[in-house]
Amino acid sequence: MFIKDLSNCKEIVAGDNTILRELLHPDKADLQLRYSLAYATVRVGESSLPHRLKTSEVYYILEGEGVMCIDDESAKVHQGQAIYIPPDSRQYIKNTGNSDLKFLCIVDPAWRKEDEEIYD
Repeated sequence: MFIKDLSNCKEIVAGDNTILRELLHPDKADLQLRYSLAYATVRVGESSLPHRLKTSEVYYILEGEGVMCIDDESAKVHQGQAIYIPPDSRQYIKNTGNSDLKFLCIVDPAWRKEDEEIYD
């Protein structure tokens, strides 16, 4: 059995400027997974940097509210929503609420640095 507690996950600032804690990644534990799972935070008034992944991604909003931008589309998002981000889409998320925006990131296949491009 494999159980990982969020409180034991090291907090890092990702390339897209989100605060991440990696929960599951097949390259970092003996897991038979194709995907990776991370817990992300965007502080009040901030946004992630525009970026593109070669892989698909899903955000599941746990707390807060914001605006999700994918290519030429944008939509308000809030707690309880899942957002599908197709491969090779330019994406970022803005926190428009009064509290931290917290969400899960599922990347399939698992996230790799060489699969991500950050825009300035």
